[in-house]
Amino acid sequence: MIRRQSPAIAAALGLPLLLCACSGGSGADVVDRPSTAPASASLNVQNCIDQPVRPGGPSVGNLVVPDTIKVDLTQPAGFPNGRRLTDSVIDTELAWIFLDLTRHDANTLAQRQLGPQANDVAFRSDFPYLAAPHGGAPAAGAGSNFNFRTDPASAYVQVDRMGMPAIATALISSSAKNAYNDDSPAIDGTVKYVNEITSTLAVLANALQDDFQRLGLSICARPVG
Repeated sequence: MIRRQSPAIAAALGLPLLLCACSGGSGADVVDRPSTAPASASLNVQNCIDQPVRPGGPSVGNLVVPDTIKVDLTQPAGFPNGRRLTDSVIDTELAWIFLDLTRHDANTLAQRQLGPQANDVAFRSDFPYLAAPHGGAPAAGAGSNFNFRTDPASAYVQVDRMGMPAIATALISSSAKNAYNDDSPAIDGTVKYVNEITSTLAVLANALQDDFQRLGLSICARPVG
């Protein structure tokens, strides 16, 4: 599995958002959200969705919906234009959805080295380059590994969608995760999960705004009204 560098935000930044790392193998993604929304929401996160990830580039919304990895061969390689094994994907996405990108670079959180700075197991020097997954194969009857080289496409069973892991982990609530993973990017295109994403982002932005301010970081959310 591709390394998903997870910033230890609660420990390193003092923010009540925990993302569990998954590196070199299987692992669970957990988000500890504020137990309740603020008494009165004071921030609107539409600007966070609409802001471009770089000057003249696509908006955050266009990158995270649908949940896919996009590749433009005319642009330099590296997340979000494709994904290298060493890219700080989680840190980058969290910067997109929380920070004012007119004031902060999308690499701001990655440069603070919030999470693991290397995979827990060295990458291989030959294809498929990834280290062996942690754990063993599923128990009999509980599923099977899919061999992309020999198995027919009809045998593939989708179990997760992690093109944009911070979105799936932090902004899709537990009650919607199974449906989200079962759906496809084509369903994303119907904006089925846009309200889910924006409402959860609003709760987190309101809860974390003072923490970002304390760290000298400007958030992308704007006061209501």
